[in-house]
Amino acid sequence: MGWSTSQLADLAGTTLRTIRHYHDVGLLAEPERRANGYKSYGVDHLVRVLRIKRLNDLGLSLAQIAELGDGDEHPREALHELDAELAAQIERLQQIRADLALVLRQETPTDLPPDVAAMIAEANLSPQDRSFTVVLAQLLSPDTLAKYAGTLKDYSRDPAVVAFDNLPEDADEETRQRVADGMREMPYMAEMRAAFPDPAGLYSDAPRGVEHARRTVIKVMVELYNKAQLDVLVRMNG
Repeated sequence: MGWSTSQLADLAGTTLRTIRHYHDVGLLAEPERRANGYKSYGVDHLVRVLRIKRLNDLGLSLAQIAELGDGDEHPREALHELDAELAAQIERLQQIRADLALVLRQETPTDLPPDVAAMIAEANLSPQDRSFTVVLAQLLSPDTLAKYAGTLKDYSRDPAVVAFDNLPEDADEETRQRVADGMREMPYMAEMRAAFPDPAGLYSDAPRGVEHARRTVIKVMVELYNKAQLDVLVRMNG
């Protein structure tokens, strides 16, 4: 006398719905039926259900289990692949936890990599400059971004920067030139020139290419700064 579907589910520690789903996706063969039309499951069915549950609990998807078929009691290759995937996931989660700990400890913003956010935490950037740095974090290589952030570590609200931030769009030529000259003499600019003698060097190893980085930076700058400020930036780098 075989087991009914509910008895099979109970023995396997699962549900009727799960047993039916295993049938629907082809993981479990249909059993013979009794004279009254009810299904009659045997030991092979129970063992198969227990094996499916165990592999699924270990992390294999039902599709992966289906690919293994019925005969492989110890799918070594699939389990090795699963182990490698889990190791990679654990490493990623450990890195996330380390980053999260740094954000919580230093109360750094979450839109920048934690190490970069920590480096510029005291920089007192304007909202525009901070937004610019956030975008750069998406464009530059990690090494170049760290180098750039290092130049901002000792950045301060120099009077020339304040004048630049408050520069109206209709500023006259004399005012624009004065602001450009003041910013050119800032200690911060000396650090930037030392770190990046060639301004294009900032994008030389950009992961998505120099041209993509350059176009994106231009678009961002046009949106963040008014025409007078953009003119000042051209003058100070000219």
